[in-house]
Amino acid sequence: MKRWVLKSGQYDLSSLVPQEVPKPEPGPGEVRIRLHAVSLNYRDHYVVTLPLWRGEGDLVPVADGAGVVDAIGDGVDDWKVGDPVINLYLRDFFAWPPHANMGMGLGSCGEHGLLTEYAVLPAARLLPAPKSLSMIEAATIPCAAHTAWTALMKLSPARPGNKILILGTGGVSLFALTLSRKLGFEAIVTTSQEDKRQRLLDLGASAVVNYRDDPDWGSTVHSLTGGGVDKVVNNAGVGSLNQSMAALKFGGNVVTVGLMTKATELDEYAFLGKGLTLHGMPVGGRDGLQELIAFTDASGLKPVIHKVFGFDDAKRAYEEQHARDLFGKIVIEIA
Repeated sequence: MKRWVLKSGQYDLSSLVPQEVPKPEPGPGEVRIRLHAVSLNYRDHYVVTLPLWRGEGDLVPVADGAGVVDAIGDGVDDWKVGDPVINLYLRDFFAWPPHANMGMGLGSCGEHGLLTEYAVLPAARLLPAPKSLSMIEAATIPCAAHTAWTALMKLSPARPGNKILILGTGGVSLFALTLSRKLGFEAIVTTSQEDKRQRLLDLGASAVVNYRDDPDWGSTVHSLTGGGVDKVVNNAGVGSLNQSMAALKFGGNVVTVGLMTKATELDEYAFLGKGLTLHGMPVGGRDGLQELIAFTDASGLKPVIHKVFGFDDAKRAYEEQHARDLFGKIVIEIA
C-alpha cells in the first residue's frame, strides 16, 4: 500500500514523501480502515514545521479521515466489514474533561495519522460516518467541525437567540458559522479580507467586522450588538483575548481554540468586572462527536470545501492550505 510520511529530522514540506509499505494487520481490539478521504487542518502546518509536534522517527501525518472498515481484530463486536466510519481525533478522550494521556491528535507526536491507503485504529476510536455526507464531506468532521460543536454546545452551551462572535474564516470558524445558523444563534464574524465579506453573509453571518481595518474590533462588536455577545469562538489564540472580552456582555464566555496569536497581558478589569469565563479547548470527546454526527444527519449540515486533491497531490494540498483565498476545507481523496 502507499502512504505519505514526514521524514525524521526535517521540518519543511520537503520532508513529506511517499512510501510503499505492507498493509497493516489489526490486532485484538483493533480495526483496519480503507481510507477514502482525509482533510487538512491548520495544525498540520505545525506538524510539518515544529519538532514539538513530531515525536521520534518518521510520521504518517493528518488527523481527519473517512473510510470503510476493511478488517477486524479479535474481540471487536461493534463493527463489521464495509461499515463507513470516521475517527476520533484524540486518544481515549471519551467525555469531558480532557486528560493527560490523550496526545495531540492523530498524525502528531509519534502517533501515525491517516494520510495512507489503510490504517489500523482501536475500535473505540471510530464512529459511524454521517449518513447524509459523502466520504469527502465526512472527512472534514473529526477536528474542525467537532471543535466548533464543542465550543458552541459543550462548554457554557449557547441557546437559540444567543449572539456569537466567531474569529476568522478558517475551518473551525466556518463550521461554527454554519452550525450557528442551524442552531438558531446570531453569528458575527471577523475577517481581514474584504473579498470574503459577502461569502460570510451568504453563509448566514448577521454582520462581518474587518479586524485589520478596525484594531478596536471588540468594542465595535459590543456596540453593534447593543451590549455585547454571549460567546466568542476564538480561533485566533490568546493574543486576541482582550478584544474578545471587550466584545462580550456581562457573564459572557470565551472559548479559545487557535494558536495563531501569542500571549498578551490580560485585561483583568474586563475579566473580573464582567464576570467572564475563559475556556481553553482541545477539540472534544467522543460524546460530543456522537452528538455532532446525529445533528449533522438531522439538520442537513454541510461542510464548506475549498478544494479536493488526489492522493498523489498531497504536497499541493498542503501548499493550498496557505492560499490567500482559502475558504473552506482542503480534502485529499484517497480511494
